[in-house]
Amino acid sequence: MRKKILTLFLLLFSLTSFASPLLKDINWLEKNLGKSGIRLIDMSDDTQYQRFHIPGAIHLPYSAINQRNKQGVSLSAGKAHIIKILGLLGIRPSDHVVIYDDMGGLNASRLFWELERLGHKKISLIDGGLVKWILAGKKVVQDFPQIKAVTYNPASKTARNNLSTLDDILNGKFNSKNLLIDVRSQEEYAGHPRYPRSGHIPGAKWWEWMQSVDFDHAFTFKDSKAIRQQLAQLGLKNSNTPVTLYCQSAHRASQAYFTLRQLGFEKVRVYDGSMAEYSRVKTAPLKKGMNP
Repeated sequence: MRKKILTLFLLLFSLTSFASPLLKDINWLEKNLGKSGIRLIDMSDDTQYQRFHIPGAIHLPYSAINQRNKQGVSLSAGKAHIIKILGLLGIRPSDHVVIYDDMGGLNASRLFWELERLGHKKISLIDGGLVKWILAGKKVVQDFPQIKAVTYNPASKTARNNLSTLDDILNGKFNSKNLLIDVRSQEEYAGHPRYPRSGHIPGAKWWEWMQSVDFDHAFTFKDSKAIRQQLAQLGLKNSNTPVTLYCQSAHRASQAYFTLRQLGFEKVRVYDGSMAEYSRVKTAPLKKGMNP
């Protein structure tokens, strides 16, 4: 019996030892800089990257993975485009992609969402990103790493179904068993009394994305227990409860997506068109006030 327990313990230990937690700290990053198989992506803006960045970081602008359609709605540039970008950056499916920005994970989370759509297995964000790195006095550089393009072949078997469309929202039945969450500001959610096309999608509960970030402490994520308590008040307790997130352009919703994923929620989607698309549909209902 003891032998079986010991074998089980060793198996669990081996699995956790090689696991890739979705959120890493700056000390882990410092120890792993330059290691084979680690691909560090900086998603700060162009000016910031040129001023200084973490050693070995490759720059990827937020705009490179998004595009505006004819209606002016910002959407994902699409899987084929993302695959091409990853290849040009020299990223392979076996690489551990580590992402950071200087915005509390706003930009980095968008790439995380795209990578999970493709089934990329090893992805992490740096807690606090460039802000915490700088405040801790870590080394920064101005040089640009050499990149050798490769062919990126996504792992379709592990791809996540994490995208919601306008049709999904219009035809969806949202309740305690299928949550819709608006992560915009309270003012956006409640709507402006003078504007008929403002407010939130009926049935959507409100939880602002900023509630997950401690801006007074290097833009790091707040305590997981505190975030879970906030989400539980919305009815989001079970890790397998389907939940769809939206904002104005899916930018903030992507950050909320990462927040929920790193807390262990499995069935999370982002409505990519968000309110920029939804509000343009004149027949799509909107509700004002703070009640879902």
